[in-house]
Amino acid sequence: MKKILSVLLIVPMMILSSCNDSEQGIEQPKVEDEALIAEFSFLKSDNPNLKANIYLDIEGDIITGRVNNNTRVDNLMATIEYSGAELTVGNVSQTNGTTRNDFTDVVVYTVKAADGSQKNYEVDVAKFTGLPIIYLSIDGGSNIESKDDYVEGNIWIDGGRNFEDFSNSRMEIRGRGNSTWGHPKKPYQMKLRDKSAFLGMPENKKWLFLAEYSDKTMIRNTMSFEMGYISNLDWTPESTFAEVYLNNEYNGTYNITQKVEEGEDRVDLGGTGYLLEIDQLHRLDPDDVYFYTDKFLINIKEPELANNSSEFNYAKDLLNEFEEVLFSDQFKDPVSGYQKYIDLDSFIDWYLISEITKNVDSKNFSSIFLNVIPGEKIKMGPLWDFDLSFGNVDYADSRYTDGFWVKEHDWYSRLFEDPAFVERIKTRFAYFRSKQDFILAKMEAHAEKLKWAQQENDSKWKTIGVYVWPNPVVLDTYDAEVKHLKSWYVDRMDWLDNAYNGL
Repeated sequence: MKKILSVLLIVPMMILSSCNDSEQGIEQPKVEDEALIAEFSFLKSDNPNLKANIYLDIEGDIITGRVNNNTRVDNLMATIEYSGAELTVGNVSQTNGTTRNDFTDVVVYTVKAADGSQKNYEVDVAKFTGLPIIYLSIDGGSNIESKDDYVEGNIWIDGGRNFEDFSNSRMEIRGRGNSTWGHPKKPYQMKLRDKSAFLGMPENKKWLFLAEYSDKTMIRNTMSFEMGYISNLDWTPESTFAEVYLNNEYNGTYNITQKVEEGEDRVDLGGTGYLLEIDQLHRLDPDDVYFYTDKFLINIKEPELANNSSEFNYAKDLLNEFEEVLFSDQFKDPVSGYQKYIDLDSFIDWYLISEITKNVDSKNFSSIFLNVIPGEKIKMGPLWDFDLSFGNVDYADSRYTDGFWVKEHDWYSRLFEDPAFVERIKTRFAYFRSKQDFILAKMEAHAEKLKWAQQENDSKWKTIGVYVWPNPVVLDTYDAEVKHLKSWYVDRMDWLDNAYNGL
C-alpha cells in the first residue's frame, strides 16, 4: 500500500515539474506538428538603414506594421519565430539572418507542419506612413517665400504601393492661400511644364498642396469633397494625401488637390463660359477683374477679361438681372422668376453641403464659386475651402451644431421665402441624411489612412494638443479630434433634420 501511495504522489510531482520548467522558460524541443508564426520583426543589426528594431503586429493570419523612417523596403531581412517544419515565401525557404525579401507589396509566408498541413500569412509592411512621397527640390536649395513669384526646381514621386511613380521633372512652385499662408506649415501651388497625370488624377499642369494646418484631423476638406462626389454638382476636385519632402527635409503630410479652374476635366466652361467667385475686395490681386451686385462683389476668375468688354458686361448684367428678379415681387413665378436664371439642382446641393458642414466662409465671405455658360442657367459650385467647416472655428456661431448658417446668405435667405424651394430642400436633405452612415464610414477610412501620417506630421509641426487659430477645442490626441468631428457631424444632422421638418 505504501508503494502504491508513493507512486501516486510522484506522478503528479513529475507533471508539475514539467509544467514549471515550461513556465520558467527552460527551452523545450521545437514543435513541428503545428504551423504558426509567433513573432515577426526587422532587426537593426540585420537592416542598417533602420533607426531601431521593428516588431510587426499579428492578428490571425495578417501581419502588419511599418518601417517608420523613410527608407527602402525592397531588401529587408526579417527575423521570425515560428513553429513548424519549414517556412517559405513562394518556393524559397526562409532562414533568419540570411534571407531578404521585397516588401513593396504584400508578401505571403507559408508555414508547413511536419504532417504536411500549412498556414499562409500575409505580411503587409508600409513604407514610412504608407502614403506616396513627393520630393521637391528647389534650385539652389532656396525656400518658397512668395505667393506671387514662382521659384523653379524639380519634382519626383515615390508612388509606393498604390500610385505610379512620377519621374524627375521640372516644375515651378509658389505659396498660396490667405489666412493659411500665415501658418508655419505653408500651402503651395505647383505648375508642371507639361500636362501630366498626377497621383492618379487626370493630367493637368497646376496642382495644389493644402497644408491642413488648422484642421487637426486633416480631413475636413476631403469630407466635403466626398459629399460633392455624391451630389448633383457638375464637378468636385479630386484629392489625395501624400508626404512631402522639401529640399531633402520632411515637410509634413499634404492634401494634394486639383485646382479650381477651367478645363474639360475640371470646371468645364465649354470655351465661352465664366468661373465666378463671391469674394472680398481686400483679398483680390491687383490684376483681378470684378463687378458688384447690390449684395456681393463678384470676381471673374476665368476667362481673363478687360473691364467693360462685351464679355465682362454679359456676366455683370446677367448676375445683376438675376439678383433684381430674385428680390422682386414676382420672384416666385416659375417662368419669369428666379428659376429662369439658376440651375436649382446645383444651388440646392451646394447649399446643403455648405449648411451641413456649416462652412464659415460659405455664408457670404469667400470661396463661393459659381459658373455659367452663355445661354444656360447659373450654376453653383464647385466646392472649395472647407478646412474651417464642421465646427472648426472659434470666432463665429458656425462652431455650434445648432442653428442655420448658410441659409442667411442673402440669395438663399430670399429663396427660402418660396415654399416650393423649401420643399425641394427638405426632399434633397433626406437624400443626404440617408448617406450619413456612408459619410461616417468615409471619415473613419480617411482617418485610418492617416494613422501613421498624422504621427509624423505632428512630430514635425507639433499641433496636437496645442491651440492653432481658429480651433474652438483643443484635444490631446488625433483619435480624439476625429471622434469630435464625427460627433459634431451627427449632432448637426440631427439638428437639421428637426429644423427642416419644422419649416
